[in-house]
Amino acid sequence: MVEITIRKRPQVEAVVTQRKFFKKTARGKVIKVLRERYLRDDVGCGVEDCRECDSEHTLPLETRMDLVESELFTPPMILLQTVIEEVRHRSLPLYNRLKALIKADKKRIWVFYNEYRSETAIIREENETPNDRNDRGIRKATAWYSTHITMTHPVIRGKAPPIHPNVVLLTEDAANRQKAQAEGIKASSVRNYVEGMSSAAQLLDLLSASGSDDILPTKASAGRQALYPDYLPPSTLQAGVKSGQLHQGHFTANQYNYLEGSVSVPAFTKPVLLVGRENMNRAVQGDVVVVEVFDPSEWKAPADEVVDQESTLKNDDAEDSGSEGEDEEEVVAKESKASTSSLSSAKQPTGHVVGVIKRNWRAYVCHIDSTSLTSSNATSISLQTVFATPVSRLLPRIRLRTRQAPTLIGQKILVTIDRWDNTSRYPEGHFVRALGKTESKEAEQESLLLEFEVAYRPFGKAILDCLPREGDQWVVPPKEQGGPVWRDREDLRDVLICSIDPPGCQDIDDALHAKLLPNGNIEAGVHIADVSNFVHPDTPMDNEAAARGTTVYLVDNRIDMLPSLLGTNLCSLRPHVERLAFSALWELTPDAEIVNVRFTKSVIASKAAFTYEEAQVRKDDPNLHDPLTESVRLLNTLALKLKAKRMAAGALNLASPEVKIHLDSAESSDPIDVEQKELRETNSLVEEFMLLANISVARKIQESFPGTAVLRRHLPPPKANFEKLQDILKKRKGLSLDVSSSGALAASLDLCLDPAEPAFNTLVRIMATRCMLSAEYFCSGSVGRDTFGHYGLASEIYTHFTSPIRRYADVLAHRQLSAAIGYSPLHATLHSKHHVERILEVVNRRHRMAQMAGRASVEFYVGLALKGRGEKAQVREEAFVIRTFRNGLGVFVSKLGIEGLVMFKRDTKFDADNYTITVPSSDGEVQIAVFDKVVVNIEVEKDRNTQRGKVKMTLVEPIDSRSL
Repeated sequence: MVEITIRKRPQVEAVVTQRKFFKKTARGKVIKVLRERYLRDDVGCGVEDCRECDSEHTLPLETRMDLVESELFTPPMILLQTVIEEVRHRSLPLYNRLKALIKADKKRIWVFYNEYRSETAIIREENETPNDRNDRGIRKATAWYSTHITMTHPVIRGKAPPIHPNVVLLTEDAANRQKAQAEGIKASSVRNYVEGMSSAAQLLDLLSASGSDDILPTKASAGRQALYPDYLPPSTLQAGVKSGQLHQGHFTANQYNYLEGSVSVPAFTKPVLLVGRENMNRAVQGDVVVVEVFDPSEWKAPADEVVDQESTLKNDDAEDSGSEGEDEEEVVAKESKASTSSLSSAKQPTGHVVGVIKRNWRAYVCHIDSTSLTSSNATSISLQTVFATPVSRLLPRIRLRTRQAPTLIGQKILVTIDRWDNTSRYPEGHFVRALGKTESKEAEQESLLLEFEVAYRPFGKAILDCLPREGDQWVVPPKEQGGPVWRDREDLRDVLICSIDPPGCQDIDDALHAKLLPNGNIEAGVHIADVSNFVHPDTPMDNEAAARGTTVYLVDNRIDMLPSLLGTNLCSLRPHVERLAFSALWELTPDAEIVNVRFTKSVIASKAAFTYEEAQVRKDDPNLHDPLTESVRLLNTLALKLKAKRMAAGALNLASPEVKIHLDSAESSDPIDVEQKELRETNSLVEEFMLLANISVARKIQESFPGTAVLRRHLPPPKANFEKLQDILKKRKGLSLDVSSSGALAASLDLCLDPAEPAFNTLVRIMATRCMLSAEYFCSGSVGRDTFGHYGLASEIYTHFTSPIRRYADVLAHRQLSAAIGYSPLHATLHSKHHVERILEVVNRRHRMAQMAGRASVEFYVGLALKGRGEKAQVREEAFVIRTFRNGLGVFVSKLGIEGLVMFKRDTKFDADNYTITVPSSDGEVQIAVFDKVVVNIEVEKDRNTQRGKVKMTLVEPIDSRSL
């Protein structure tokens, strides 16, 4: 019999092993928390050939992320548990980057759990701050390492003394360094350590500007008066927001005017307008800010002029900008003139930023402004202060100090903002890495993914290990063998099922069928890939899919949410292959009324994979009467009736500009032409049944899990969003737009017609779409039942169920539906409202970013296609005026799905209230108004701002603007 020895811990050790603290609950109650930690003496040190520890490698302690991530920074590193926990509390994004770095194969990083090793564990002393306690713990661990290495690598008689690795404490805390050196510990600042390395010139650029006491400040940040007001203390901000005197919201920059921004707050139906650099007070796109609203007598209207940062500040000096003197007065005068009050009478709440709650700073894609260099000598390694101009026009220029400026000209680079002092006109940042030559497809694609924060790293080994061991040889096992796969699954392999998708679709999520029943009704089925059979909760693959949130579709690339083995093979509902599915089956009357619906896990074998065009041709061919064609026709008949019911209920038929890019070949990916996407009846067929499935599933999971159901809603837009469009329609076309309900809006949109211009109605629908709020995922227990509805679809409840290969929200809906029908138990995380809320917050953000990345990709390839066409002949297209400015026009080219600005340099007569601009010409004056049809000349020139091809438009008719 095995002997068990019970060792009782001495009472004196309790002070070290027990952690006691007080915590305040959400309801204001204070509770005492007592946590036990078990100290060990076998926590590995990570040093190679250590006699006492079973571990692998060595060394210094480090925390600077951009530096550590660089391929040039190669020394082995020891990360203390204390440091990792501190990073986690300070910044979750940085913590996630750190975790990914620890797992990276190319880095030699050892995590040492100093809080659990008996020799290095410490407790917080009386009157000691948490930061001082952590610093002391770091010093103790460093000292232990030095002693431990010496003891485990002793001198052996007759052999050369062993070379001990140096343990260096790297810290930016000067006080911590001094204490370490006083205790005999070797310590250094990160900058001093890097200066001794062979790649110092490149690595020093990766260090942030903040806290750099060792370098002299630039002229732009020393000995000057403040350009911006100081922020209010956090306690004052919180009290002001709570009392209603101050307002909190996200800062949004104006894409047409860099001197204007806005903040949407609950207290006002219109956003709070911020006019001028001082009132925006160093806010950056996406920051959570606090604003103070001025007295109504000081409210203003948004700008009616395009103001470009590049042209206004083109002679600004990166080293001197912001200093007092004539140059500063000149800049202030220019900006004051540029931010002249609007002529419009539509004023809105106006205010200024008094504090920042949360910064949205991250790494931005930029290029070096060549005019800001003091030396363009390619061999120069002198430290220069230059401007990094972000690709996004919503961001300010960033002041950057680098030794690599001449070699970075003409390249896309990644830059991080470190600080923005109130004495500096621009934020200061540091160089992270170069992406490649501008206009090269590789650099452009990577910069696009980085700009929209798309996770494009390859799937790691832990994720790939979650895939079936058989790989692409996996098949549905024979039914005769039984097994877990066939448990409670219906065999639908003999049903005439087909899929209808865009050309070249590889990740086929959905398939359909319809057949007549003996009682005269119709059975219709939607069959969705059973992704949840392969992606199990709380696994590395599930966690990665949750972090990615969605597949991102670019013109010539697809960034998958799941490994391609699943997305394009095992889960894809390919024809003539048995696949696992989750099926929704309805019995419908010939009038498309639902008699009943049921859900089941199934095995299907799709009989065909049609494109939209192929399905349309088959449906319309009078000579085809085979069962599959009849099934498509039956589906189409039902879809038409389902759509008619939706429209009668008040669903909106909105529009968005969609174009198709024709590529030369899959290998070259060179665009050769652009055309509008053609929408066929079969597009609507698929859409209607997907909507029906999503609505039916939403009802089922809400009924089963009322507190945590994963749903999607589209809130009614504030009526104020439509005010400008209503005013334009009334004044320019004599049309009215009723926005009292979705049904009223749908009806009035149908009446927005111009007999002379068929495309006018589509244009109005596109403009109405932009007045809408975005749809979002939400947890059913987090909001009131009266806010569940989907405004655009006129449905009281909705979710996403039909695309689990490319959307993580659908995977969650699958798991909940599986539990609702009793197929499998629901994982504990989906019983937690807090967990579901946290996941959906990420998914919503990823979904928005993916949409923007897709649009940016289309815009880039349209530019390439136009550039190719422009080399052969002038590109002239018809366009609609959608906005008027004091110095130009905003136009929309429907054929290409792009917008552009036509700028006038000469003075014009601008009527803001009637949306007209009167332009002088040789024959007199020409008046142009919103909704007018014009002809524009389109060319592609290199944008000085982004260093990529920029579409430039000039007016050809009714007047040639090149002379203006």
